[in-house]
Amino acid sequence: MARVNQNFLKLQGSYLFAEIANRVKQYQMEHPQAEIIRLGIGDVTLPLVPAVTKAMHAAVDEMGQAETFRGYAPEQGYEFLRVAIAKNDFAARGCDISADEIFVSDGAKCDCGNIQEIFALESVVAVCDPVYPVYVDTNVMAGRSGMYDEYLGRYQNLIYMPCTKENHFVPELPETVPDLIYLCFPNNPTGEAITKEALQRWVDYANANEAVILYDAAYEAYISGKDIPHSIYECEGAKTCAIELRSFSKKAGFTGVRLGFTVVPKELKRDGVSLRDLWNRRQGTKYNGTPYIVQRAGEAVYSTEGQKEIEAQIAYYMKNAKTIKSGLAAAGYEVYGGVDSPYIWLKTPKGLSSWDFFDYLLQEANLVGTPGAGFGPSGEGYFRLTAFGSYENTLRAMKRIQEL
Repeated sequence: MARVNQNFLKLQGSYLFAEIANRVKQYQMEHPQAEIIRLGIGDVTLPLVPAVTKAMHAAVDEMGQAETFRGYAPEQGYEFLRVAIAKNDFAARGCDISADEIFVSDGAKCDCGNIQEIFALESVVAVCDPVYPVYVDTNVMAGRSGMYDEYLGRYQNLIYMPCTKENHFVPELPETVPDLIYLCFPNNPTGEAITKEALQRWVDYANANEAVILYDAAYEAYISGKDIPHSIYECEGAKTCAIELRSFSKKAGFTGVRLGFTVVPKELKRDGVSLRDLWNRRQGTKYNGTPYIVQRAGEAVYSTEGQKEIEAQIAYYMKNAKTIKSGLAAAGYEVYGGVDSPYIWLKTPKGLSSWDFFDYLLQEANLVGTPGAGFGPSGEGYFRLTAFGSYENTLRAMKRIQEL
């Protein structure tokens, strides 16, 4: 008899954003006239910039001609895109990352879920708390988690590193040394960033203990602070302890196009084995390459025209973030993030739980956000709003909150 993977049965309910969608759907069925403003899921709303769509049209034309048609893409990605990434995202910031250390994919979500496959099942995993749910759920699916502790609201065998206002939402170095450390900065969901000095301590810690940092830099394009690193490879020694994951979803509005990449330096080895070679082997077996049309679109992101247009989009979203943060502060909320990130993290009022506040905003203001409890035990009592809506809806949302 076929048996199911019992690890999947350890997962807690539905995926966070699926639960949100279900609650909103039920509310809309009961209140069909309600005008819902969605500031929950971090999906962009602005269209692709002209430089990108122009490149995609040209690539489509190429695919329609025998002379320029392309079939399977290289598993690691076309060289033209990897070279552009190495030059603009790393060399421009003083990071020595070569094109053959870059692996193009269909997005950071898949990569941060799949990267754990190259590590032993007995690996001890540390995650920030609160945390992007994919980090935890994929390790649960793999069998690293142990059982879920209902009382503590966490899995038994994972190390949770609290990110609270007391430590400025940057975790402390864990006393129990993990093998794998998931870090995300600027952080999802808190919206807070990490200084280069603080990140260097993590790099030194990982090297001293032969741990590997899985560094999610999906929101680096939103950084405005001068002392905030855009890449972990700006830190000395990071190439021997860190894998970095990047996304075009928020940077260039590719949530519906799907493009990202992972950097695995050649110097990074464990058990005498190159992790770059392991990831290359994994991708060659399980991934058929990102479409040519999408990779040409990614290349256009780094063009002079593309960079200007995308900077304008990011400025638009960050104007929303400023509006949300100032609007919440004016309404008396305790609020964080929104400076180096498109996420705003607020304390729920009057001791409301995260999900109770979700229901309150939905019912009283027809506004959707994300309950902090969905990101981990330290997220309880907090709530996330995103700046990816339209400016008009952002203003309407703040007015509704201030009128409550």
